[in-house]
Amino acid sequence: MTDLDHTHDPALRSWVASANAADTDFPIQNLPLGMARAAGSTGAFRPVTAIGDQVLDLIAAAELGALSDALGAVLRTCEGHGLNPLMAIGPGLRRQLRHELVAALQDDAGPKQAALLAPALKPMSEVEMTLPCRIGDYTDFYAGIHHATAVGKLFRPDNPLLPNYKWVPIGYHGRVSSIGVSGQTFRRPLGQTKAPEAEAPGFGPVKRLDYELEVGALVATGNEPGRPVPIDEAEQHLFGLVLLNDWSARDLQAWEYQPLGPFLAKSFATTISPWVITMEALAPFRRAFTRPDGDPRPLPYLDGAANRERGAIGIRLEVHLQTRAMRDAGQAPAKLMASDFADAYWTVAQMLTHHASNGCNLQPGDLFGSGTMSGPAADQGGSLLELTQGGKQAITLPGGEQRTFLQDGDSVALVGRCEAPGRRAIGFGPCVGTVMPAVA
Repeated sequence: MTDLDHTHDPALRSWVASANAADTDFPIQNLPLGMARAAGSTGAFRPVTAIGDQVLDLIAAAELGALSDALGAVLRTCEGHGLNPLMAIGPGLRRQLRHELVAALQDDAGPKQAALLAPALKPMSEVEMTLPCRIGDYTDFYAGIHHATAVGKLFRPDNPLLPNYKWVPIGYHGRVSSIGVSGQTFRRPLGQTKAPEAEAPGFGPVKRLDYELEVGALVATGNEPGRPVPIDEAEQHLFGLVLLNDWSARDLQAWEYQPLGPFLAKSFATTISPWVITMEALAPFRRAFTRPDGDPRPLPYLDGAANRERGAIGIRLEVHLQTRAMRDAGQAPAKLMASDFADAYWTVAQMLTHHASNGCNLQPGDLFGSGTMSGPAADQGGSLLELTQGGKQAITLPGGEQRTFLQDGDSVALVGRCEAPGRRAIGFGPCVGTVMPAVA
């Protein structure tokens, strides 16, 4: 796992003034990675980092002499293709990029460096983001035990968790083609559903449309077919984390998921945040990975000293909802809940190790979803399914509107922020998606 070094020093400041604001998601201690181009441009997307409210073009920075030739060569291969080449090169060069960026952007670099890099900087409001990499495969896990328990109680009050839950990281293979970046709009899906009292199913727009608050993990270096990844090496194969909204059609899901699990109820849209928060940036927010007393200890292939000591990651997560009426009235989104990613029942290292344990060959850019990250309290549900008790108890928004499930025009924003005593807080930036009416 990544160790702390001088790049995590909370006293570090940048000559980019906005990076020193207390409420910024992107201080110099963060330096997330993404792909951007000038808004309205038809040019190729290029690798970038965020610093305060500015975006630094990394290829331009290399050409201006702020980054080494080795980094410049790799970054140029990312242009128009995504961050996959940088992912594939391994953690060493990624750490080198972080160190060189801190050297170039820290306050001590002074006016000379600011003048040098000025042509490579753009205000964030003037750029367009895209997916950070080519995602070859997407696997959604079920590591949120509070969500699994709450949903299980809706259907199995006396035995909410299935017998395998505490032994094996459960997951299913999702759809890549419908993954979009923050700002994504999507049509309410059509599907076959069956009301409990109906004799036969019907077909039409789904009525129980939901969101799911998740964290996504992106694979860096892969593994050869047939070669598992030991738990102590797993994080060397991880690039970083994003926020992920696994939109779900609950009525469609209830009718189709037996016997093979999620299908069309999950494949119509998935939204991720555009900025990848690297594993290096997350180092100050690691926590011990623990299990409640009486729960089984993970099997040996999923258990390692480093994972026990620092496998969990503290990320405060929130969901905000803005209806069309709220937007038209100029009202801010309403916060629906908050939870902590450190409560996940399985760590990202365990997810990767288990995924590769059968010899499955992971590849740079593969995406894992954590599963819905709910908290232990009833008001900490990471989906409307939980917050409304399966649609039985509507939630009331500040303007008086009520929701059991999402309506057309609703926008959902996921928020993620890492905080720890004595450390500089960092954030994930926006992850917003909006529901549009079904195709007529």
